[in-house]
Amino acid sequence: MPKKILIVEDDAVLANALQISLQGSGFETSLCTDGGAAEKTILDVKPDLILLDLLLPVKNGFEILREISKDDELKKIPVIILTNFEQETSVEEGIKLGARDYIVKANIDIKDVPVIVEKNLPK
Repeated sequence: MPKKILIVEDDAVLANALQISLQGSGFETSLCTDGGAAEKTILDVKPDLILLDLLLPVKNGFEILREISKDDELKKIPVIILTNFEQETSVEEGIKLGARDYIVKANIDIKDVPVIVEKNLPK
């Protein structure tokens, strides 16, 4: 059964590219374009991993991480932050809230994302 990846990203072009790359590597994907929809989708889909942008409409990525960290089941889901913030404080805040890894959007080749996802999936 394919692993389910939830992409929470409001940039339609990037979100589409991520979906194509992940689906091409055998993952099943779901997409949310705002933080409000993300919470409901996480509960409905129960993804194996979440790719989470920090700057989102409705609720930002930090707020979503805080919500996930309060739930004993949801906090087991690995989260990889997608960001254009390279400030260490943003990344540290995300890691402190439970994210496993982060990807700086400007520095990543889309074809490398499935490898990063695979590395962070529970074995």
